[in-house]
Amino acid sequence: MTRRAWWAFAFMSIVWGGSYLLIKIAINGGFTAPDVAWLRVAIAAVLLAAVAGRQLRSLHGHWWWIVLFAVAEISIPFPLIAAGEVHVASSLAAIIIASVPLLVTVLSLRFDPSERPTRMRAVGLLIGFTGVIALVGIDVAGSAAELLGALAIFVAAIGYAIGPMVVKLGMQGLDSRATMGAALLIAMVILAPFAAVDTPSRTPTVGAFAAVATLGVLCTAIAFVVYALLIREVGTGRATVITYVNPLVAVVLGVTLLGERPGPGALAGLLLILAGSWLSTGGRIPPRPRSRRRAPGGRGGGVNAGADGPRAGVNCST
Repeated sequence: MTRRAWWAFAFMSIVWGGSYLLIKIAINGGFTAPDVAWLRVAIAAVLLAAVAGRQLRSLHGHWWWIVLFAVAEISIPFPLIAAGEVHVASSLAAIIIASVPLLVTVLSLRFDPSERPTRMRAVGLLIGFTGVIALVGIDVAGSAAELLGALAIFVAAIGYAIGPMVVKLGMQGLDSRATMGAALLIAMVILAPFAAVDTPSRTPTVGAFAAVATLGVLCTAIAFVVYALLIREVGTGRATVITYVNPLVAVVLGVTLLGERPGPGALAGLLLILAGSWLSTGGRIPPRPRSRRRAPGGRGGGVNAGADGPRAGVNCST
């Protein structure tokens, strides 16, 4: 991995790990779940569409795939995660989303056999998912509201698993900024009626507004661009390991800033997730950062280019 890849990996781990904290702050501060989802999408859509500019024209012939991506990867997961966090802790929400790599593997067995992982990486995913079960199972057991919240977030995880396959099947080679900008614009239109119907019952706090603004600018617009860079550097297979690191960041932030208490299975679960992350990347000691060498006359690829070849594309794990 290059030095640039390590910086991108660290940035994404912190930003998407912290997004669950920001969602919780926005919900507790007075925003409804649909409004949180719509506002962050709208902010990011305007920013990325402005950056993409004329590149949006290059998407001709791919719009149905982009609509499908906008539904599976944004319109369904974003509001469901926010709705789930009404009932469960932010750290648990992130831990449930950590099941995305395993869900991708399960779906690939049916729809894309070429994406089957190696035996070691498959074991790593299973170990990591065992850690998710240990954490979530203990903390939500016995509460119907928490179980429903957890189920909503798990459905969001399924959407996150479908999204990369949509990218691979119909969006390969497209400009990442234009693709993400267009998908966000479509999701903004889809989510608008739900946000208009479910408005806040009180004026949200200043902290809630700040949290939503940060979600839109940092955790969505900028994060999408940085994640596309990470995929180009190391490939999707390794890039999706941030889905395992995110819960660790979310647990630390939830405990230290919100006073959340994950439960007695937390330590065992976190250790299993760490072990799964290591094995899912090949079970090797990471090499020292190196400077990236650009191929003569070459440029970075589109959404799918990377060290692991043309694997599935962007996974927006909030």
